[in-house]
Amino acid sequence: MSAVTAPTAPSALRLVALHAKFNILETVRIPIAVISNLMFPALALVFFVVPSSAIAGDPTVATAAVGQLAMFAVMAAFLFTFGTGVAEDRALPFDGYVRTLPAGATPRLAGRVVTGIIFSVVALVPLIVLGWLLTDATVPAGTLLLGIIAVVAAGLPFLMLGLAIGYRMSSKAAIAVVQVVLFPMAFAGGLFLPPQMFPGWLDSLSEWLPSRAGRDLVVQVLTGEPAGALALPVLVGWLALFTALAVLAFRRDEGRRFR
Repeated sequence: MSAVTAPTAPSALRLVALHAKFNILETVRIPIAVISNLMFPALALVFFVVPSSAIAGDPTVATAAVGQLAMFAVMAAFLFTFGTGVAEDRALPFDGYVRTLPAGATPRLAGRVVTGIIFSVVALVPLIVLGWLLTDATVPAGTLLLGIIAVVAAGLPFLMLGLAIGYRMSSKAAIAVVQVVLFPMAFAGGLFLPPQMFPGWLDSLSEWLPSRAGRDLVVQVLTGEPAGALALPVLVGWLALFTALAVLAFRRDEGRRFR
């Protein structure tokens, strides 16, 4: 008689993939959430960049404009996916059940991060296509790939900020806070208007914002325009701060709900 083989536990990578698949399916079941994420940056390009021949007709300026809106698309995807998404999940009984499973929190969080990155990259597709068709923006394929990697990396502080908001607040509060954070920071970071159009005081202030730091680094990758000396240290500093806030919010939520 052959010995009974004990079932093996799924690998960490498989658990992450399962959580990512679950999160993706949950998101696409509400199509408006996906459509709005895809359409808003593309519509901003059509309404504010394409009609201006001085912007759309200049390859460098048009490429920078597409890069700025790409930064906004990733910011929005991360803040809404992790801010409002986490807060809404926490209000559901199923989330409490999932958090009691022996797999632990790491695969669940990693799966959510994978989901956010996938949707942020998908949000760039219509923006890139319209920029290529309707403006003179142009970059080599290798530079385009580096630009996509750069914009996702530059959005990581907002991923952590979204987690901090989602684990700290209720779903109704999270929606309001995400909107209050997203649009002022996008405007002050030069994602709708280039920083060259800012008054001196706003230009100096915006250099300390993660949105401006991310914008400058992305534009540097796409066009070669040098970023300010503060861009990388500012982005790393905000990433460290928001990561600490996210960890504290997660631990507080774990202690409050599962002690």
